[in-house]
Order: sequence, then structure tokens, then C-alpha cells
Amino acid sequence: MAGNSASQKQALKYVSLVTLTLQNAVLGLSMRYARTRSGDMFLSSTAVLMSEVVKLGTCLVLVYLEEGGLKQFLNVLHSTIVRQPVDTLKVCVPSFVYLVQNNLLYVSASHLDAATYQVTYQLKILTTAMFTVTILRRSLRAAQWSALVVLLAGVVLVQLSHTETSTSSHFTQQNRLLGFGAALAACVLSGFAGIYFEKLLKGSSISVWMRNVQLSFLSVPLGLFTSFAYDWHQIQQQGFFVGYDAFIWYLVVLQAGGGLLVAIVVKYADNILKGFATSLAIVISCVVSVYIFDFIITLQFAFGAALVICSIFLYNHTPTPPKDAEITV
Repeated sequence: MAGNSASQKQALKYVSLVTLTLQNAVLGLSMRYARTRSGDMFLSSTAVLMSEVVKLGTCLVLVYLEEGGLKQFLNVLHSTIVRQPVDTLKVCVPSFVYLVQNNLLYVSASHLDAATYQVTYQLKILTTAMFTVTILRRSLRAAQWSALVVLLAGVVLVQLSHTETSTSSHFTQQNRLLGFGAALAACVLSGFAGIYFEKLLKGSSISVWMRNVQLSFLSVPLGLFTSFAYDWHQIQQQGFFVGYDAFIWYLVVLQAGGGLLVAIVVKYADNILKGFATSLAIVISCVVSVYIFDFIITLQFAFGAALVICSIFLYNHTPTPPKDAEITV
């Protein structure tokens, strides 16, 4: 029974990683299309907020199904959120950090070209590794550190090989320094929030869905405040849902789904593997772009993609101890 349980967890780990990879690839392509198509541009702050609302509603349903009844559902909400204020306040930290991070990513994408934005944001893998060592007190093997370097080199090659035949932006003025600073800040916040949330999940008996209810329950009012603080004048003039159509709602749901997938990956894998899945998704996005955006695969792109794939195997490789080490004297 223990063997079956371990194999099921291992299978769930890799299934969730593959699903997260595909979700990230589709999300990246969808966001690129949403931000380059004609028409009114949707407000990024409201999109972040609505993703949290969708995620909250989904997690509430999952907790209800998990508890098996309305009375049990209300009891667990009361006992987890109301009767444990200190624990709820702990969740405020990643809740606020994730919200700021998601808004910073839109700021960065608004002021940087696609290649610079993608390459810079991959620094989150290194920041995650650093917080893994400092917060979770884990040690990485030399091969794993080498894998991180190889991964970054591969992603840099892939992203710098990406060229677009035309560039268009809804932003008349772009500040590259602001965009670069926003991306760097988002990388640090992403690494810290991911590891902090992982520690909360693995150091508690509270279910992953209940943790996400706490997370989104706090993110929604913070997100509402951010939307009105950042885009108040535009909301007054054009409305809260300016630029929204069926495609933007699909994008909101897709982004919310990514948050839930990340929670599963954090529960059964770790944040660095999540970073590798995200990076591989970028490669998939570029390949799909051949058919959607007439992207041309160059030798530099192929070499960079090979480095990314090799780095994944390098990180996950566990060396077999020598037979001599098994002999006890």
C-alpha cells in the first residue's frame, strides 16, 4: 500500500508538471495575442483581480466537495479562517506578494520587448533556488546549480533568437529601465512567495485547496484596492471591464487555472521544478509561434532549446551511490 501511495504521488507530480508546462505555453501565447490585437486594451489590474475571483470560487467548490456537506464546509471555513487569525495573517504575506508580482509582470511586459521580458523573468528560477536554500534550509548539489546555469543560458539563447516581423504596442511611451526594474522585482517576489507558500503547505495539515481559499480570500480585497488605486481614472471613464470580451474572460480563467496548478506542483514537487516547467513552456510557445506568428527557428534557437531540455534531465538526475558505500565495517 505504501509503495502504491508513493508511486501515485510520483505520477501526480509529473502529471501536474506536464499540465503546468502546457498551461504556461498556452497562457503565454494567449497573453501575447491579447496585448497585440486591435481594439481597446483591457486593464491588467482588473484581469489580475478577476483571476483571483475565479480561483477563489473554484477553490470554495473544491473545499465543499472535499468536506462532503454544507455544514462541514461552513465549519471548516470558520475554524480555518476565523478561529486561526495568526495563521490567516501568515497567508497575507504570499497573498500580497503574488498580487504585486502579477501586476509588476504586466508593467514589465508593457515597457520591454518580448525577448528581454522573457529572458529577465527567468531569473526567478535562481531567486527560487536561493530562497530554497535560505528559507527551507535545503542544499543543492553541484549538478543542480550547474543545471540552473545551463537552463538560463538556454533560455537566453532561445529568447534572443526570437524576432518579430512587426512590433506594435498600445503604449506610446516605453521606459525600458522601469520595465527591467519591474521584471527584476517580480523575479525576487516570485521566488520568495513560492517558497514561503510551499513552507505553509508542507508544514500544515490544512489542505492545498483550503490554503488557496485563504490566499484568494485575502487577494480579492487587495486586488480591488489596487485596481482603483492604479486605474481609477480609466475605470471612471471607460468602465471596470473595458476591453473585455470572450477571449479576455478565457484568459482570466486560464490564468486562474495556472494558479491552482502551481499549488498542486508546490504540494507534490517543488518550486524549482515548477520553474523548469515554466521555462520549457517558453520553448513550446516559440515552436507554436512558427505556425501562429510566422516565427523562424534558427540554429541559435535549436541550440538553446537543447540546453533547456538537457538542464531538466541534469537537475532531476540523482546519482547512484557507489557499491562500496553500502558496505559497513
